[in-house]
Amino acid sequence: MHKPTDVTRLFDFPYYQLKTYPQQKCLVYKDENTWKDVSTEEYIQQANQISRALLKLGIKKGDKIAVITSVNQPKWHILDIGVMQIGAINVPLYPTFSEKDYAYILNHSDSIYCFVSDDELYQKVVKIQDQTQLKKVYTFQEINTDYDWSTFLLLGENNELQSDVEKNKENVQAKDLATIIYTSGTTGTPKGVMLSHKNVVSNIFAVGNSLDLHDNQKKAISYLPICHIFERAASYYCQYMGFEIHFAESIEKIGDNLKEVKPNFMAVVPRLLEKVFDKIVDKGSNLSGIKKRLFFWALKLGEQYKPYKENGWWYEFQLKIARKLIFSKWREALGGQLDFMLAGSAPMQPRLIRIFTAAGIPVFEGYGMTETSPAVSVTDMRNNGFKIGTVGRVIEDVQVKIANDGEILVKGPNTMMGYYKNPEQTNETIKNGYLHTGDIGEINNEGFLKITDRKKEIFKTSGGKYIAPAVLESELKKSRFIEQVMVIGESEKMPAALIQISFEFVHEWAKRHNHKISNVSTDERLIERVQKELDYYNRKFGKWEQIKRFEITSDEWTTDAGHLTPTLKMRRKIILEKYKDLHKKIYNSQ
Repeated sequence: MHKPTDVTRLFDFPYYQLKTYPQQKCLVYKDENTWKDVSTEEYIQQANQISRALLKLGIKKGDKIAVITSVNQPKWHILDIGVMQIGAINVPLYPTFSEKDYAYILNHSDSIYCFVSDDELYQKVVKIQDQTQLKKVYTFQEINTDYDWSTFLLLGENNELQSDVEKNKENVQAKDLATIIYTSGTTGTPKGVMLSHKNVVSNIFAVGNSLDLHDNQKKAISYLPICHIFERAASYYCQYMGFEIHFAESIEKIGDNLKEVKPNFMAVVPRLLEKVFDKIVDKGSNLSGIKKRLFFWALKLGEQYKPYKENGWWYEFQLKIARKLIFSKWREALGGQLDFMLAGSAPMQPRLIRIFTAAGIPVFEGYGMTETSPAVSVTDMRNNGFKIGTVGRVIEDVQVKIANDGEILVKGPNTMMGYYKNPEQTNETIKNGYLHTGDIGEINNEGFLKITDRKKEIFKTSGGKYIAPAVLESELKKSRFIEQVMVIGESEKMPAALIQISFEFVHEWAKRHNHKISNVSTDERLIERVQKELDYYNRKFGKWEQIKRFEITSDEWTTDAGHLTPTLKMRRKIILEKYKDLHKKIYNSQ
C-alpha cells in the first residue's frame, strides 16, 4: 500500500477517494427496510455544507463538537469530515454513557455544540445541558424542529462561506489535534485521549501495509461503535481504499445484514465472535446422526489447525472435506464472501482463531489502544506473519520494548499527544517518549508480540502467589455454560470466580434434562454442573492458580448496568462492588 503525499489529514481520505476511484455507493445504509446510498461526491458536498453551517454558527479552529450516535450511519461520517476540515475537534461519545458521564465529559472537553442521533439521546443530553458549555444540541433526525438535521443544514445552504471553508482547510496541519476520545475506562473517571491527524493517518497506512488488500471492489460492514478508534480507523482505511461501507442496522440484526451485504471483511471484538461461535455450536448440537458426527469431527479438526500446511498433507486433505461439507455453511451464514476478520480491543481465544481460520475465514488479531491510534501490531498472512497465540509483528515506524517488569512500552508517530487537560497523567503514561501501555507481554525471537496480561489486573493471593486473571478467564469462557467470568482473590487465601452463566444455553440444558430452575444462583444441580466445568478447565493450571470456589450472579452483565465497557470489557471495580455480598460469601469475611 503506497503512501500518497496528499493524504496527511483525516479529512483528506474522502477527497482522495473522489480523485482516485469515486464510488456510487460510498456509504450504504438501510432506511425503512430499503438500502440507500451516498456517493463519494454527495459525501463531500454534504461535508462542505456542514462546514459552512458550522462557520455560520461561529465555530473556529480548535472548537470542540461532541457527537453521539446509537447506530453507525453516514451522517456521523459526513459530520466528522465537516467538523475536522475547518480545524474543529470531533469529540465522539458512547451512546451508553450515563447522564453523569455526559455532564462530566461535555464539560471537561469544552464542547460547545452537540449532535445526537435520536430523541432518547437528545433528552439525556438536554437534561444536563445547564451543567455544560453547550450552546445547542442538534439531532440527526428530520422532525421539523428548530434543532433537527434540516434546520442545521439550512445554515450552510448558501455557498458564500465556501472560500472560508477552503481557507480553514489549508490551515489544518497534520500535527494538529483532530479528535479527543474519552476512554470509557475499566477504572475511574474517563480520560480524554488527544489524537492528531498524523497519529491516526500514519497508523492507517502502517496497518494497511499489513493487510495485503489491493483492488477497490470490496465491501465492509460497520457495526462496532464508531466512537471507538478501532472502528473509526477501519472506516478511514475503507474510504482510502475505495471500499463500500455498509452500516448494519444494529448489533442484533448483524446476522441478517451479513447475509444481505455479503461483506469481504469486518472488524470484530472477541466477545462478538464468541457469541457467533456459540450459536454455530448450538445448531450443530441439535443435528442428529451422521450430520452431528460430521459437524463435531470438523470442529475437532478446526481446533488442531496450524497455518502454512504445518500439519501435513493428510490433515490438509481432511480439512478440504470439512470445508466442503461443514465450514462452507458457516461461511454462508456470514454472507459467503468474507476474506478475513480483523480482531481487536481484547484478547482473543487462540482456539477460536484456529477454528475460524480452518473454516476459511482467517481471524487477524491486532493489538493496540486508543492512546496508540490504535494499532501497535497486527497479524499478516505473508512472510509467515500468522502466528496463533500472538498479536502479530509490530507495524512499521513503531517501536516496542519490554520493560524490566514485563510492561509493553510503545514509541512511534501513533503515540497520542496526551490526555486533555491532564498533564500529570500524561507524564505518568509517556516517559522518555515511550507510552506505558499497562499491558504485560513479550516479544519472541521472530519478532512476534504476545500479550500475557494487564499489569493492573495481576494480583497476589495472601500466600504471595501471583495470579493472572485474564488467562484463567479466557480458558473458563470456553465453557458453553459460562458467558462472563471474573477471577477474584486479591490478598485472599485462594482465587475464586464470579460467574454470569449463559442464560440461553443453561435454559436449553435444563429443558433437555426436564429440570426447572427458579434461581440460577442457588440451583444445586446447575452449581454442580458448573463445578464440573471448572474441574475440567482447572486441570490446565498450577495448584495455586486453580479456582477453588465460585458464585453465580443472578443477573446478566451488561453495558447499560455498568458491568461492561461499550467494547464489552469487564469493569472489574464495578462488578466487585455490585457483588460484594457474593465476595463475602466466598471468603466468609464479615
